[in-house]
Amino acid sequence: MSMWNKVRPHIELIAAVLSGILIIIAYILELQDIALPSVIIYLLAFAIGGYAKAKYGIKKTIEDKELNVEFLMILAAVGASIIGYWTEGAILIFIFALSGALETYTMNKSRKELSALMEMQPDEAWLLKASGETVRVPIGELNTGDLVAVRPGERIPVDGEVHSGQTAVDESAISGEAIPVSKYQHDNLFAGTVNLSGSITMVMTKPSSETMFQKIIELVQSAESEKSPSQQFIERFEGRYVKIVLVVFGLMLFLPHFLVGWSWNETFYRAMVLLVVASPCALVASIMPATLAAISNGAKSGVIFKGGVHLENLSVIKAIAFDKTGTLTRGKPEVTDFIIRDGADREQVMALVAGIESQSNHPLAKAITDFAIQQGFNPLRNLQVVDVPGNGLKTHFNGDEILVGKPGFVGEQEAYAFEGRILEHLANQGKTVTFVRDGQGILAAMALKDTVRNITKTTIAELQDRGIYCIMLTGDNRKTAKAIAEETGVDEYIAECLPGDKVQHLKKLLAKYKYVAMTGDGINDAPALATATTGIAMGEGTDIALETADVILMKNDLSRISYSIRLAKKMQLIIKQNIFFSVAVILVLILSNFFQAISLPLGVVGHEGSTILVILNGLRMLNRHV
Repeated sequence: MSMWNKVRPHIELIAAVLSGILIIIAYILELQDIALPSVIIYLLAFAIGGYAKAKYGIKKTIEDKELNVEFLMILAAVGASIIGYWTEGAILIFIFALSGALETYTMNKSRKELSALMEMQPDEAWLLKASGETVRVPIGELNTGDLVAVRPGERIPVDGEVHSGQTAVDESAISGEAIPVSKYQHDNLFAGTVNLSGSITMVMTKPSSETMFQKIIELVQSAESEKSPSQQFIERFEGRYVKIVLVVFGLMLFLPHFLVGWSWNETFYRAMVLLVVASPCALVASIMPATLAAISNGAKSGVIFKGGVHLENLSVIKAIAFDKTGTLTRGKPEVTDFIIRDGADREQVMALVAGIESQSNHPLAKAITDFAIQQGFNPLRNLQVVDVPGNGLKTHFNGDEILVGKPGFVGEQEAYAFEGRILEHLANQGKTVTFVRDGQGILAAMALKDTVRNITKTTIAELQDRGIYCIMLTGDNRKTAKAIAEETGVDEYIAECLPGDKVQHLKKLLAKYKYVAMTGDGINDAPALATATTGIAMGEGTDIALETADVILMKNDLSRISYSIRLAKKMQLIIKQNIFFSVAVILVLILSNFFQAISLPLGVVGHEGSTILVILNGLRMLNRHV
């Protein structure tokens, strides 16, 4: 059974090669005037090489009640045999089978990443019971909230977060990034990634059916079944075109005999040649192989396209709107400045502030604590901290009341006057400033900012070089928005946008530019993602953003937008080359046939050769360098 599974994906190619070998044997016998065995072997070559295409063609004709290219090829091969051109008919079947095998290879290649992902999903996990015992159980038996033990070298079985322990995780299967990611308590973990160093206990946060891996698999499967507008047009065109060819073929069977004096044999021969050369095989194969190869290329590079239509749209994008937080920026505040009053003990101040902030769950407090620890200062313990909602924190230390919070909480006038009005300077840079006050006045000021991603500025510049208008839509205040806009280099920014405002601005952009992309990661971005011609979501974004978007950047790497546009443009170029080439070949062959300048063998080679060439040209989309 395992051997059959290995052979099965290549069965069409094996049948085509076997058909070719039989044709050579039959041709040799024909040259030696061994007629009957030659004909029998030709028939065998017909059956082996043409079975798959004939079965598909007849089945699709019955299902769709529409004639197709496969039907034309069967008719042409049978017709060639009737007039004694066994070799030509067999070669037609052979090359047609070979082009079909190539197309199947392209589709299998595009699904390779999907299969690899499915194999990466563990079937079982070590469930940690309340008694402390670990039991090996199937993934399907786990529930949200269960504790799971993961040993070094094992694949993480489900999505969750670190409960205890620390380790480094290879997330290349999801992000494409080869550098291991350090994981500590409460950090996110993804199914299918590899635990490299430490033993950890994780808590399951999502059902196994909703893991990041499962979403990727579903998205790629959906993309493969969704056809682009160009592909849909070609398929509609194919049915009408085949009918026209059959009508012209019917007229060719007798009209040339009466109009131009061809013999009956020549008339029938030319009708057979027309049937071969007028078939739109190459035209039909111009789009799908290239599209599937492009989707596969994207999957390997950490970009999930939900269908060929989105690649087509990306190739003509004229404007891109960006959300700020989590898209242009990292989405996490970081301490950029820590200013301490002259004469104060820096080590004591840092340890004190870290000790206070470590007792709060606020994102700013966590950022300040992390900063102090990274600087090598250990937070003071056993402080009695009181949370003052909407203002900040307070405690007592060495007989002084210590306040940590915004200017209005620590003394607005003193906060504004601190260090030569440093607050105004920092605020103009889009930073949030938190102050510390002791019994002597303002002790310290900490500036925090959601920092711009390293790749943001170069990505914006590259998009602008391509003539794409870049605009930032953010719910943040104007001062912060202005600072981020200046740092990233976007063409325009609009601040204080509610979700509905983003939609309205997207509609204005669509009216002006027609093809507009929106990039975001949050629930508030979902309506704008749905409104845009192409919605692009960051891989770490919310579930609703991922579901609404048309393209997903699994690496959270904005440079993948530039890559995706280059990939889309290359795909469109290859498709245009294929269509132009295939139409040109058909026209040349049809005209040559009317002028009796082409034989059936040349017609077969010219027509089927062009089909193979457009498929091979489409396979260039598998090249990672675009």
